[in-house]
Amino acid sequence: MLTYVLRRLLTAIPTMFVIVTLSFFLIRIAPGGPFNQEHGLMPEVKANLEREFGLDQPLWRQYAHYLNNLVHGDFGPSYNMPDFTVAEIFRQGLGVSAQLGASALILALFVGGALGIAAALKQNKVEDYAVIAVATAGSTIPTFVIAPLIQLMFALSLKLIPVAGWGGGAFVNKLGPIITLALPQIAIVARLMRGSMIEAMRAHHIRTARALGLSSWSIVVRHALRSAVLPIVSYAGPAAAALMTGSIVVETVFQIPGVGRHFVNAALNRDYTLVMGTVVVIAIFTIVFNLIVDVLYAAIDPRVRYD
Repeated sequence: MLTYVLRRLLTAIPTMFVIVTLSFFLIRIAPGGPFNQEHGLMPEVKANLEREFGLDQPLWRQYAHYLNNLVHGDFGPSYNMPDFTVAEIFRQGLGVSAQLGASALILALFVGGALGIAAALKQNKVEDYAVIAVATAGSTIPTFVIAPLIQLMFALSLKLIPVAGWGGGAFVNKLGPIITLALPQIAIVARLMRGSMIEAMRAHHIRTARALGLSSWSIVVRHALRSAVLPIVSYAGPAAAALMTGSIVVETVFQIPGVGRHFVNAALNRDYTLVMGTVVVIAIFTIVFNLIVDVLYAAIDPRVRYD
């Protein structure tokens, strides 16, 4: 297993190189630039800014300079927020987004998994239809609808949570964003778990376990769940990378100082360094979580080996 992990980490290096290279040149191909958004900017001032940030150099030299800085952990300055470097923006907001995303994912896995198991064990009954209906609704309603409803119900009507704000990371301030992020994921996890659990309960070894007189709890938890949880593990990897790198809708509605809002603004304003930093961070999260998923696969399913 250790050899496999090391091999995957080594293959991540050329993968990151390709991602960074494609992203670097694609963002440069797009029309406009980081200093084209300023109305009334004099050509001399614009030229000085481009010279200051090295944008007047040939593209290949800009690329080599960026790669050299990236290897040393330097993401560069933000073009549209000159008081901050890209690393400082991530340092301030990424932890906040990661807290909310991780909490939402954990909540979704436990609640969605429990609902999916309950629906599978009550297949084609009222409980099953209820879970399917709720899961379908939860997966189709977008977060920009869920977030105001959470505020209206729990903040304005019941006054259980603040309407918005981070509040220094207080638990009550996190509840609204976490619930908003978790609800669509609960719906997806419930549907995945229901389908995989139904398939697992029809397997030959489950019928054998029943014939041997094992209890329903032992059959479900010790035998069926082990194989049924594999699709959930596969889904959790990319979901974790997406949730923990911020949500522009949730962070805007609840006024959360995460990094999601910076990602969209950077793309709109052609903030090259912040866009590139975003790509690198998301790619690292995706590679790491997919590696964790592969390791968990081998730990859960004894048939999977990476020797």
